[in-house]
Amino acid sequence: MNSAAVEKKETALSGEKGSFFRQGGWMMITAVSGGLLMLGVQLISKKLLRDSEYSAFAALLQVTNLMAIPALGLQMVFAQQSAAVKDEAHRRRLISTTKSVLTWTFCVWLVMFLLGLVYHQQWATELKLSNEWSLWLTVVVGLVMLWQPIFLGLLQGRQNFLWLGWVAIINGAGRVVIGLGIVYLFHSQTAGLMAGVFIGLAVALATAWWQNMDLMREKGSGFHAMGWLKRVVPLTLGFGVSQFLFTYDAIVVQKFLGEDGKAANYMLMGTLCRAIVLFTTPLAQVMFPKLVSSQGRASKNSILARGLLATGALCIIAVLGLAATSGLFLKIFAKGDTTEIKALTPYFAMGMVPLAMGNVLLNYLMAHSRFKVVLPLCAVAAGYCIYLQFNHDSFRTVIQIFGSFTLAFLIICMLFQFVFQRESE
Repeated sequence: MNSAAVEKKETALSGEKGSFFRQGGWMMITAVSGGLLMLGVQLISKKLLRDSEYSAFAALLQVTNLMAIPALGLQMVFAQQSAAVKDEAHRRRLISTTKSVLTWTFCVWLVMFLLGLVYHQQWATELKLSNEWSLWLTVVVGLVMLWQPIFLGLLQGRQNFLWLGWVAIINGAGRVVIGLGIVYLFHSQTAGLMAGVFIGLAVALATAWWQNMDLMREKGSGFHAMGWLKRVVPLTLGFGVSQFLFTYDAIVVQKFLGEDGKAANYMLMGTLCRAIVLFTTPLAQVMFPKLVSSQGRASKNSILARGLLATGALCIIAVLGLAATSGLFLKIFAKGDTTEIKALTPYFAMGMVPLAMGNVLLNYLMAHSRFKVVLPLCAVAAGYCIYLQFNHDSFRTVIQIFGSFTLAFLIICMLFQFVFQRESE
């Protein structure tokens, strides 16, 4: 290779590295800003609401995350498909896919709505809701949660990270301004906050839709449903495991340990610790489309190495920061005796680290269609669900189980990345 070619290659790699950290930095800024706004909702609502209402609200937020699982693979598929657009035929196929999947996900939501009609009283009782309107608002939020990944995936795959970041900020700001405004002005409780969640998400969705309006105005062609499903189902299951591990403890705690608002301080602690995963997710979002569009194994390994290094560094900073500040947060915003929760916070935070690191590896595996990892991960999720259903006698037990299964999640992702055959690269 001559010197000019070497220089050109080095310049390209340098530009790619600079782009990764610049875009990743912007996504980190917006993630932190959006996360702080959402954390502000949690902290202020902890002061404004009764403990029983706050723990119910925190549990409903995790219910919305579970409702979004059928659409989790959608963001990655649309990110992958839009990143791979090379000509007009690919673009037409992307447009047709977008419009078809919007219809399909609406049908999925109708099934959720019908289940809500049948089981709303049972769910309201198990989640200890004082007002069934909060449950119905959660069901409506579910539709936005199903549609949002489609448009976020388009923004991500087209590397429109500017507006992908702004969507996160708009979502958080909507919850703060509208949700807390309703609670303060009308003395509403959980239902008022869920109304704020819905409006914030709806405005964020409208913004993402607007940024992809050029696609929505055109006619598409060439959507092959079965081939598309073969791609989206493994992605949905793989990322669904991560989402399930991330959320399920809050629902179990509210159901079995949340009587008379006793779970309120746990929910606050959980919100602080979950921020570790949310804090590091943007790096994986930036990494995914670059893996799809990059050529050459060396380039892809370089992207993965940067993603793991940056995520690990951020996890260390987040855990140390939480260890230093959690006591202050609990002192200001928690009610009653916080001794137990304060002692458990570092363990819950450390349990989030394997989940954050595993997500980076999972993004890499999914970007290369290495779907054999999905079945073992589904076994982890099933084991977590079953074991937690029968072992939830205390907050400590729940956290120990959570940490054990997130570690299993990371180990499986590492095995499939570094040990087992890389058949798809």
